[in-house]
Amino acid sequence: MPTSQPLPPPKYVEEDVVTQECKDLLSSLPKERGWVATYLYQYQGFWHHPRQLQGVLSCQQHFQAQDTDILLVTTPKSGTTWLKALLFALVNRTRYPDTQTHPLLTNNPHILVPFLELKLYLENKVPDLTSFASPRLFATHLPFLSVPKSVGDSECKLVYLCRNPRDTFVSLWHFTNKLRPQNTGTNSLEEVFDLFCRGVSLYGPFWDHVLGYWKESLENPQKVLFLKYEDMKATPTVHLRRLAEFLGCAFSAEEETKGVLDELLRLCSFDNLSNLEVNVNGKLPSGEENKAFFRRGEVGDSNNYLTAEMIDQFDQIIEEKLHGSGLKF
Repeated sequence: MPTSQPLPPPKYVEEDVVTQECKDLLSSLPKERGWVATYLYQYQGFWHHPRQLQGVLSCQQHFQAQDTDILLVTTPKSGTTWLKALLFALVNRTRYPDTQTHPLLTNNPHILVPFLELKLYLENKVPDLTSFASPRLFATHLPFLSVPKSVGDSECKLVYLCRNPRDTFVSLWHFTNKLRPQNTGTNSLEEVFDLFCRGVSLYGPFWDHVLGYWKESLENPQKVLFLKYEDMKATPTVHLRRLAEFLGCAFSAEEETKGVLDELLRLCSFDNLSNLEVNVNGKLPSGEENKAFFRRGEVGDSNNYLTAEMIDQFDQIIEEKLHGSGLKF
C-alpha cells in the first residue's frame, strides 16, 4: 500500500473545553487530522477527540462496575442504536410488557442506554448513577484494554457487536459528515478512506478494537458475548434468544408461545424505530438530531460507494490484520 501524505487540518478551530489534566495529556500524545474535530489524539493505542478523551479519563478513574451491570460495546456505526433498543427491551420486558406504551416509543435508544465516556462521564467527572435500576445498562465504544479496571474485576457482562468494516466505514463517513459544522463542508470519501485504512478513525484502528473483544470472548465466554451485525440481521430471533441466555434472562416457553420474541423484534426494528416521531423530529440533549442515527442499516450498502480498488484494499488489510485469529467477515 503506497505511503500517503498527511492531510491538512480542516479550516476551523475546535472549541473544546477540557480540564487542565486533559490538556496536559493531549500535549504529549500523537495527533492526526480528525473527521469532525480538528484533531484526533492517540491514547492507549486508539484515536479520540479531545473532549471525548476527557470522558474516557473520568470513566477510567471513577466508574465502579457492579456484578449485575451489562455493557454494550461497539465501534462507532456498527449497529449500536439497534442493539441498544434490543437490549433495553429484552432486559426490561417484564417491567414494560405493553409494547404500545413502551419507553422506546417516546425515547431515542441513546437516552435509555447512555454511553459512559460520551455521556455520563463527559458531563460529570463523577456522575450520580443511583437512579439506574439493576441490571444497569450502559454503552461504550472503549477498546477492551481501555475499559475501567472495575469492569474486569467484577462479574458484569459485555455484549460486543461488530460489523463488516466496509459497511462500518461508509456509515461512519455519512454520520461524521452530518456532524461537521456547515461552514466546513464535508469530507470526501477518498480523504477519510485513507485515514481509516491507516487506523485513524474514532476509537480506531477498527481491527485492533474488534480483535481485543474477539480474543476476550474466546478466553472468557461467560463474560463477553461477541456478535456480528450481519448474523443478527440474517437470523434475529436466533440471536435474541442467544443474547437472553447469555444475560441470564432466557425466554420461557410461555413467552415463546405468546410471541414475545417477535413482538420485541418488531418494536426494535429499523422500520419501526426510524419512523417514530421522537426519531424523526427529536434531538439528543447534546444537539444531534435523532434521525442522524437511522440512515439505512443495510448489509452491503458500502458496495454502492466504494470502488473495486477500495474494496480490494480493504480486503487485503483485514486479511492481514485478522490473520490467524479465526475471525472472518
